[in-house]
Amino acid sequence: MNDLFAALQSGTRTQLSVQACVLHGFALPFEDALLAGIATIADAAPFRHLVTPGGHAMQVAMTNSGRFGWCSDRRGYRYDRSDPQTGKPWPVLPDAFLRLARDAAAEAGFDGYLPDACLINRYAPGTRLSLHQDRDEDDRVAPIVSVSLGLPATFLLGGFARGDACVRVPLAHGDVVVWGGADRMRFHGVLPVKPGLHPRTGEARFNLTFRKVK
Repeated sequence: MNDLFAALQSGTRTQLSVQACVLHGFALPFEDALLAGIATIADAAPFRHLVTPGGHAMQVAMTNSGRFGWCSDRRGYRYDRSDPQTGKPWPVLPDAFLRLARDAAAEAGFDGYLPDACLINRYAPGTRLSLHQDRDEDDRVAPIVSVSLGLPATFLLGGFARGDACVRVPLAHGDVVVWGGADRMRFHGVLPVKPGLHPRTGEARFNLTFRKVK
């Protein structure tokens, strides 16, 4: 493992790099509002399996909330202001979502964070997310705030090239990963989620990924 990724855990925080950390259990005070918000958003903009530009259906089901929503189809990856399935604007970000994203970013050293997009991913057992960089945002300095709910998962944080070494980060219900600034463009992914049953989400893991697009 690269020395840069010597994860230093202190209490409820694990420092992964200079501007990347895990805030263990940070989202737990918000869990009821977050789960209710996911249900409300999914009623207006249902989960779907997007298609990559190459024509492959993504394993992870997703929807969006905020001023922008992330989309993928044969035309490429991009952000749209409207849900392509309904033609309507994406559901607004609930207040609890914004408070959590702001507070987690501030705890990680990024004050004044105001995301304009939240990607909501739903993982079934066996679902994974391959290593990638978040490159579709105009703002590539503001942090990514990633919230885990439900089944546990193993997050991968790599370097700035796909072949760089990765650190494996176990994530539990309520954990929040924040990376930005000098670490913003690191490759990252999720290993296949193991089968299980969570008391709040059943056989699913949800991930809220807050981003500053513009």
